[in-house]
Amino acid sequence: MHVDLPEKLYYGIGEVAKAFGVNTSLIRFWEKEFDVLQPKKNAKGNRKFTPTDIKNLELIYHLVKERGFTLDGAKTHLKENKQKTLDTFDVIRKLEGIKAELLKIKEHL
Repeated sequence: MHVDLPEKLYYGIGEVAKAFGVNTSLIRFWEKEFDVLQPKKNAKGNRKFTPTDIKNLELIYHLVKERGFTLDGAKTHLKENKQKTLDTFDVIRKLEGIKAELLKIKEHL
């Protein structure tokens, strides 16, 4: 899954949920379940996600929604193999981007 978000320092929970195609309640739930998600909160309590949080959310989404891990399985996987998982996930994201570009080129031919 490729998430299209503009380059910003902080993202609101609504735009993050829309980019991932999930409810805001799921984002809040994952925030409680996974220690790697630590969005900033302003005085009103609104969550502001950094690009690092977005990358962690992409990884969690990939593990839970695309690969079918349970929440406990995803937590364990992140704790034990975080760097290996991040490297693998980065390669997958780059390949998906290349595939999308190639498909665009194919359409224009």
